[in-house]
Amino acid sequence: MSAFDATCSSIASAAEPGDEAVSVIQPRKGWQKLDLRTLWQYRDLLRYLTLRDIQVRYKQTVLGAAWAVIQPVAMMLVACVFFGRLLGVAAKVPVPYPIFFFAGMLAWNFFAGAVNASSMSLINSAQMLRKVYFPRLIVPIASIGAPAVDLAISSLVLVALMFWYGVALSWQILLIPFITVSIVAAVLGVGLMLAALNVAYRDFRYVVPFLLQLWFFVTPVIFPVAIVPESWQWVLHLNPMGGSIEAFRAAVLGSPRDYGAWAISTAASLLLLAGGLAYFTRTERRFADVV
Repeated sequence: MSAFDATCSSIASAAEPGDEAVSVIQPRKGWQKLDLRTLWQYRDLLRYLTLRDIQVRYKQTVLGAAWAVIQPVAMMLVACVFFGRLLGVAAKVPVPYPIFFFAGMLAWNFFAGAVNASSMSLINSAQMLRKVYFPRLIVPIASIGAPAVDLAISSLVLVALMFWYGVALSWQILLIPFITVSIVAAVLGVGLMLAALNVAYRDFRYVVPFLLQLWFFVTPVIFPVAIVPESWQWVLHLNPMGGSIEAFRAAVLGSPRDYGAWAISTAASLLLLAGGLAYFTRTERRFADVV
């Protein structure tokens, strides 16, 4: 029941010596703070759920991890034909367009895959949520593991493309971990919000793919920011993935980077993360009742 499912907010013990101690478990109400200590105590469960999602993703598949390569490569071929050649975008980028697109596509695929997985994570773990207590925040965080593995596998294709086109790595590659952190912040901000909304309103499962499709076309994956009028570029920078993808691409290819755009996108990601955490922690006490 929901009282057992919630975190203990008060513990009352019998005052009479010799009597058995009685614990009263009550659900906490209102806005709650993030309990990092409890999350750390359940780190083994986080590790287990992450490995489970990775194994399930590739279990009983014909091509296995090759899907992490096939999807971005197929999209790269289509983009090179329709956007690179027919629309002339390739002439407006300083590097070969296949590398330009693939570098941006890696970061976007990780974001989109992680958001989609985390938004459905509570629904997919409904049986576990009903039977045992643990920090619900672990479930959407663990769902990021499989997209992260896809990102690592797809990166090998990018390295091969760079070798083919003679593009060397630069010291900016050291910025990749920091850029990835800003992308993960955006993933958790959006994913936590959608995961909680999916529990209460099941039609949000249809909203997520539509939202990601729209988001893709307003993010500089296919096109460089430079082709957008300068007076409107600030809109792309407010996009949590806009400056982050540009920074990711610049770090990989060693091209000039816009720290200001990355900082603005990172700030937007942190705001999303704060909002997602606040809404998730406020509503998690009802998950077991309605999931």
